[in-house]
Formats: sequence, C-alpha cells, structure tokens
Amino acid sequence: MTLRFLVALGLGGGVAAFGGERVAPVPDVPFWQEFHEPHPIETGGAGDDVRAVLVDGDGTVWAATRGGVFRLRDGVWERPSRGPDGPAYDLIQSPTGQVWIAAWDGVYTPLADSLLKWHGVPGPVTVLGAKDTGLVALGPEGAWQQEGSVWYALPVRWSRNVRGSAFDPARGWWIATGTGLYEIGPVEVRLQHRPEDLVSTELQALTFGPDGRLWIGSLGGLDVHAGGNRVGRFTGANGLPHYDVRSLTFGPDGRLWVGTGLGVARFDGDHWSLRHSRRWLLSDDVRDVAVDADGTAWVATDRGVSAIKRRRMTLADKAAWYLDICRARHVRPPGFVEKCFFPDPADRSQFEPRDDDNDGQYTAMYLAMESYRFAVTGAPDAKHNADTAYDALEFLQTVTGTESFVARTVIPVSWTRMADPNEEIDAVETVERRRHDPRYKIVEQRWRPSADGRWLWKGDTSSDEITGHLYGYLVYFDLAADDARKSRVQRLVARIMDGIIDGGYVLRDLDGEPTRWGVWSPEKLNHDPDWRVERPINSFEILSYLRAAHHITGNGRYLAEFRRLIDEQGYAENARRPKAYGLGERTHIDDELLALAAPGLLMNEREPRLHAHFLAGYEWAYRTVEHEQNPFFNFAFGMLGGTGFHLEETVAFLRDTPLDLRQWTVDNSARDDVELVRRPLIAPLQTSRMLPPSERGVMRWDKNPWEVRSGDFHDPEGRLESCGVFWLLPYWMGRHAGFIGPLDAIDRDH
Repeated sequence: MTLRFLVALGLGGGVAAFGGERVAPVPDVPFWQEFHEPHPIETGGAGDDVRAVLVDGDGTVWAATRGGVFRLRDGVWERPSRGPDGPAYDLIQSPTGQVWIAAWDGVYTPLADSLLKWHGVPGPVTVLGAKDTGLVALGPEGAWQQEGSVWYALPVRWSRNVRGSAFDPARGWWIATGTGLYEIGPVEVRLQHRPEDLVSTELQALTFGPDGRLWIGSLGGLDVHAGGNRVGRFTGANGLPHYDVRSLTFGPDGRLWVGTGLGVARFDGDHWSLRHSRRWLLSDDVRDVAVDADGTAWVATDRGVSAIKRRRMTLADKAAWYLDICRARHVRPPGFVEKCFFPDPADRSQFEPRDDDNDGQYTAMYLAMESYRFAVTGAPDAKHNADTAYDALEFLQTVTGTESFVARTVIPVSWTRMADPNEEIDAVETVERRRHDPRYKIVEQRWRPSADGRWLWKGDTSSDEITGHLYGYLVYFDLAADDARKSRVQRLVARIMDGIIDGGYVLRDLDGEPTRWGVWSPEKLNHDPDWRVERPINSFEILSYLRAAHHITGNGRYLAEFRRLIDEQGYAENARRPKAYGLGERTHIDDELLALAAPGLLMNEREPRLHAHFLAGYEWAYRTVEHEQNPFFNFAFGMLGGTGFHLEETVAFLRDTPLDLRQWTVDNSARDDVELVRRPLIAPLQTSRMLPPSERGVMRWDKNPWEVRSGDFHDPEGRLESCGVFWLLPYWMGRHAGFIGPLDAIDRDH
C-alpha cells in the first residue's frame, strides 16, 4: 500500500480526504441472511399445485395439493398410502399434536406411513378449524364437529363459501367467507360485511395475532379487529404490497407472513417487505405459509413448496461467498470476469461463459476489487487474482497488434456464439440505423482474429472501456502492483494515452476512424451539436485520464495536455456539471462512469481551486443519485472527501443483497405499495420509491435501479448469473477506507 493512499483515504479512523468528514466505521456484526431453497413436488404434475402447508411438532413438512397429500423427509417428498385420491385443501395440527387433513372426500389423519380416513365426514372439506370442544370441518356441503372419535353434523348458519376459521377461548369462533365475516355465538350468528368493518367481503384468510387481535385477509387488503370492531386496516396506501391476501401466519418472532397473489409480504409491526420472483419462490402464486421453530418459512405455491431460510453471516462471510462464486464460474481465459450462463438452470455445476461489450470495464472493476482486498488483507490469492486480471486487460491492447488500440473483449476462435457477431449491412439498413442517430457508425467486422489465430478480438471500443481500464490501472498501480508490474502499467498507460492524444483525442479503430463512442476531442465536444449531451461527461473523463496517466507515468506531457484542455478548450467549465441531466438525456451509464473517473481526477489534482471546482461538480452529480442505495457511488464519493454519503444505508444495502446472483426477472409493476412514475428517466416505467435490493433484480451500476422490471427480461428460468463484483468492489473499498469495521478484522483466509 502506498503512502499516497494511506493519507488520502484516511485509514485508521474514517475518511478525511480533502477536508471530508470523519466517520466512525460501521461494525461488521452478524446479521440474518435469507436465502431460497426450492422444493418442487411433482414437476409439472398435480402435486406442485399446493393449497396448504404445515410443519408438525416433529418438524415434518406436510403439503396439501391438487394431487393429494405429501410429506417431506430428508429432502424428498413422499406420498403416504391410502390417502385421498384427489385434491387436499387444508392442514391443521390439533392441541394434542395430531395432524389433520381436509380433502375433497373427507378428513384424514396420519397413521404410520399411511393416512386414515375418518367416518362421519362425507366431505368435501375445504377448511379445518379448532374450537374449545374439538376440531371443526367446513365445506361447501356442510359442517362437522369432532368430539373424541365421533364427528357429527353442525347446522350451517353462515355462508357455505367458507375460506377460513379462527377460534380463541376469550374471543369466540369466527368464520371467513366469500360474503363476509361471521361471529359464531352459542345462540346467534352475527355477520360483518359493511365497508367500515371490512375492506372487502371477499374474505380469504383469518387468524388471531399474539396480541389477541383478529387479522382478516381479503381480496382487497387486510383488516384488524379487536372486540368485534375494526381497529386497523392495511392496503397499498399504507404499505401492504399486494391487495390479494390469501393466508395469514404469525412466526415465532411475532412477524406476520402474508401469502398474496404476488409473493409473500411480511410485517414486523412497523414496516412491510416482500419476497417475490423466482429468486425467492417457485411461483408468486402463494396459497399458504407455515413458519417453523427455526424461523424458516415454508411457502405453498402453484409450483411446489419454497423454503425461505436464513443463516447468520457477517459482511466478511458474504464477501467470501460471492468471491467463491466469482472464482468458480466467472473467470474465463485469459482472465476476463463477467456473467455466466446455465444451460440447465437446475444444474449450476454446468455453465458457459458469456462475452460482453464491457468485459474490459468490468474486469477492470474486478482488478480494482482484488487490489483493495490485497491492500486490506495482504492475502496472496488477492495479489495473484489482481495480477491475472491486469494481464487480461493488457492483453486487450496487445492482441490488437497495434501500438495503442484496446479491444472491447476477446473470445477463443472456437466460439461459434458471441453476443454481437459480424454482420453485413446494406444501404437501406444503414439509413434505418442512422436516421435517429447520425453518429451511428456502421461496423460490419466487429470481430478480428489475433495474429496467432487463437483468439477473436472485438473492436469499436467505447469510452466506457477506457474509463474502466484507467480506473483499474490506477487502483492496481497504487495498491497491488510490484515494481516490475508497475513498469508494465506505466508502459501500457503511456501507449494508450499517447494513441488517444496523437489521434486527436479520439480512439481510432483499425479503419483509422474514431470508434462510435471513443471521442473526447474539442472539435466534437465543443463545436459539434450532436455531441452536446456527451460534452460534460467526456470532458470529465479525459481530464481524469490525463491526471491518472501523469500520476502513474510521471510524464509531464500528460499534465501539459491536461492544462491545455482546461486553459484553451474550457474543459474544466465543461465538467462543472459533469453529466447530462435533462429529461431524455440522463443515463445511469454516466453515473457509473463518473464514479470510475472521479478518483483519477480528484486523487491527483492538488491545486486547491481546481480541486474544489471538480469536487463541487462531482458532488452535484452525486446528489442526483444519493438516494439510490448504491454502495459503489456512495463509497466512491465518501472516499474522495464527500460528506453525507449515507454510510448506514450503504451497509444496509450490502447486508440485504441476496446470496443468489442469478439474474431473475423481478417485476414490481403489480405492487400496490408503489406508484409507477416517469422519473428520474422518462422511460421506462419506474417505482416512486427505491425498493431494497432483495426486492429488485441483480444489476450492474450502469442500470436504472428505479425500473419497475429488472433482471434478465428474456429468461425467466434464471440462466444468467452475475459475477458479484457489483457488491465486492464497494465492500472492499469500504473496508479499505475504514467505513466498514473492525479495521483489525483481517480475513487472510478469504
């Protein structure tokens, strides 16, 4: 670790760079980390259509399904013999510990490895309940009361459209129906159906809470009654995520689990949360929830049973988890790091690497992450991984056979499938592509073979890639590179920057023309109206490159060019507001690029007036994203001396991020607790409030976190998996800067 980073990052007591505030590190205390364990019963069969779930006193999980009754033993579902030859609807455990099953043809109880059918209940039975005198069985054709080993029919004085039953010795017996709520007294039956009593009469669930209040779920929301009067109501207006309430279950910790038509909603007494999408459930069509003594929620869906489990973890544990995934599946020769693909989504042992236009940028972010980890822990594997990632980035330059041009990515020549193959574009298609973007560059030959014939490399490299490369080189140079590798970094940075400068401040491809996005020239940024939107961010980028290049190489040419662009071309003024923010112009790509470019500029600019100018511009840009729960943006700003960078919120994000990195589609458009809006971007639809990471899809930081639909829209089976660098980079930044403690918790085994 260099003295420069030790001083600038303020290790040992929180950041204090360039006048920034000192903050106490957030202790890395253990927390509960949730994860999903799927338990399909009969894939594609009637057994997957689960109507009710129960965990008995022995911890055995029971499922009532359209195909009968199943129980889970040693992770395998089995069907007891002599059970109902048809659907089962409800499950209950009596005070004596006996499991009871409601089915289309009556009532059953387990007997060894079979089920015993009780006489006296002809069925169908759809709801089971417990009263002071024994069990009751309710259905569309009648009702029956148990007394000992005998069942007898009850007079039905309520709607036969029965949905639920609840009994409390002090509060009596209540029945939820499709036409309202019935209080069953010894003499009279009282119906509640008024709007002031119930949000809807289409009741679907009923339970007494630990406080003795009656909770009533309906197609419309949730009502809470005490003493026969409504004392509370929950709809989307006050936090209930979905209107279609199907089941109500209180866990051992007092939290309420609400099965809905859009997953499982939970209420801790103050806040609601939602578990939905294939990340958490086999299906969002939830029918019932049972919570066992360990806090595991067993969720009945129309595609099987999902277990939402939890384990105690620290952030250090989580970092090791993500790094294991990254190293096992996401590093492909010659060292690029990005996503992978599962041909069979149920088998994560078989996977395929995938190329991406931004392989260089995201490998550079991985390089920075491992450099930070090495600086914090001294772990030899972190140094080795950083060296390998640097070698891959250097190869992106040398594989082109040019002095300075950098490829986007490289794949083996044997690959027949790539993200963006070569194509032939005729005159008509050329016009079609350029009519809304006259700058669009026609590049038919995107892939070229390497000189040794082993690789295909991709051109038309963007400014994003160069920004990512320079960021990775800078952090690696200062934190992880040994002297021999520092010399290599110096030579590589000099070649790239000399090529850009000598090319007229553009990135020139093999055709001698600028790539579509690799443009930083004054002629374009200052004088071409079609580059007005990119003027601020690209000006900020090139100033960062030059400042970083001067720091790395010590070559005065780059500092002189830096001064010339400021003094003669007004680039400092261009970067006063360093990104476009007008409607239709804003993009989160710019936000990520600013976080990548800011260290090169602000860590190296020591002239107070200029530094204050650039920091003020960066802070203006940061304030437009500060409420997006983005740990990379927050820590980047804080490390560079920014104040008020939401440290507690950032750590909360790191804790809440799911362990499952597959890019499941997460659709929040049907939620009732958010408004769909056209901000901060005009398109697409976005949520009115920022949802926590566990309720959004896995994403990179160049994407819009407000989008109502996130993840991979094209693959509902979760075949694509993220490499986890989006989380690992800010975590190790935070450890290095002293934002996350304890500082002496050196995890050298990770």
